[in-house]
Amino acid sequence: MPSLRSAQIPGIPEREVTDERLFLRRREFLRAASAASLMAAGGIAFGETAEAALTDELPGVLPAPPQFRTDEEQTPWSKATSYNNFYEFGTGKDDPAARAHTLRPRPWSVAVDGEVARPGVVPIEDLLRPHALEERIYRLRCVEAWSMVIPWVGIPLGALLARFEPTSKARYVAFETLVDREQMPGQRRRVLDWPYREGLRMDEAMHPLAILAVGMYGRVLPNQNGAPLRLVVPWKYGFKSIKSIVRIHLQEKQPRTTWNDEAPREYGFYANVNPEVDHPRWSQARERRIGGASGFSALFEQKIATLPFNGYAEQVAGLYAGLDLRRNF
Repeated sequence: MPSLRSAQIPGIPEREVTDERLFLRRREFLRAASAASLMAAGGIAFGETAEAALTDELPGVLPAPPQFRTDEEQTPWSKATSYNNFYEFGTGKDDPAARAHTLRPRPWSVAVDGEVARPGVVPIEDLLRPHALEERIYRLRCVEAWSMVIPWVGIPLGALLARFEPTSKARYVAFETLVDREQMPGQRRRVLDWPYREGLRMDEAMHPLAILAVGMYGRVLPNQNGAPLRLVVPWKYGFKSIKSIVRIHLQEKQPRTTWNDEAPREYGFYANVNPEVDHPRWSQARERRIGGASGFSALFEQKIATLPFNGYAEQVAGLYAGLDLRRNF
């Protein structure tokens, strides 16, 4: 990793930005931390289970403005927090909820480096300030042809990147997830080439719809949903929404991404929701909206037509003018 220096971030005093040495020693610090220690921001013990932490509410969240809201029925909290993809805790949909209690989301810092004038490290607490967080009610569409409607809480990705002053060479944004086999036992298996990696074009990252989520349903983001910080890009398939982010790197060339490396025929770099481009093993023309049904009846939940760009075509289609969306899927 390139050498980092503290970023001069507007509204965040220099003394509150994590020292580089602390960031680079995070894994050692986490292993040494006592289970009785308290979360710096909310007073939750490190050893507390993910289920217990779900009640922690985020104060001062601004309501979703009209352009970031949908009137569609929201997915119940119980479903949104128990039916997840998070291979760091297992490949089953219920594995993250059962196993993610081992993740310790405090202390936590995110490095922003690469093609920026002010590389630095920001602690998660500086992204949790009251009245700096905004609710966004977005659809989440997964490549397995299921979808949810979730009220996310977060900050615009573009606003965070702007603080670090991207250079003229910054054409792409690359993201990395934490690698820690103790906290993320699924990484003990070579299911994927860890760390999990994702990327966006710079114009995609700066689009107002793209956010870094720190919560959902007005509460702190649960471990199984990507605590403490995940990407949400609502017009793309869910595998673009990288979880438990520790590094954001701006660069000139298109970054490698996990699923594009693992199965390029099935998972393209762009991952835009396109009902006309099928996955090689199933159709993407329709999706199963996860709702209140459970057990066997859940298999027959409402199926609806998949919308181009997941229903956000009016806002984002212009980003891809002239691009062959079948070839660049």
